[in-house]
Amino acid sequence: MTIRRAERKDIGRIGELLIQVNNVHHRGRPDLFRYGVRKYTDEELVSILADPATPVLVATDEHDTVVGYAFCIFQQHRDSHILTDVKTLYIDDLCVDETLRGNHIGQELYRAVVDFARRQGCYNVTLNVWSCNASAMAFYEKCGLKPQKVGMEVIL
Repeated sequence: MTIRRAERKDIGRIGELLIQVNNVHHRGRPDLFRYGVRKYTDEELVSILADPATPVLVATDEHDTVVGYAFCIFQQHRDSHILTDVKTLYIDDLCVDETLRGNHIGQELYRAVVDFARRQGCYNVTLNVWSCNASAMAFYEKCGLKPQKVGMEVIL
């Protein structure tokens, strides 16, 4: 397995994985997530891949086929009255092909994100996880992440 920056040639496969992730969320929260759609269009993916502020790492197999990805966003709160000015790498989305989960691809991808963040001078790596996605929560806890804040809701 190789982990590298995503390229335009990866967009088709990334799109397939985006649908898998969305379907996990749809199963957990069908009131919020539509079935069978993806978070980004091909045109949006072209822009994301070209933007240094939104790095995307992909895990590829021996045939250079994408088997997982991590969408990231650099965040920094400059001139905030209450927050310190630390550089954060936020994981917007992390996915491993559903047929390959359990093979430690996600752990390697996560470690690559952390290493990338260190090389970029980041203070921390953050992410959000939906509480309905218990397997993702367990995965991130196994990787050593701890809750930073909790989002709450009441459905009316």
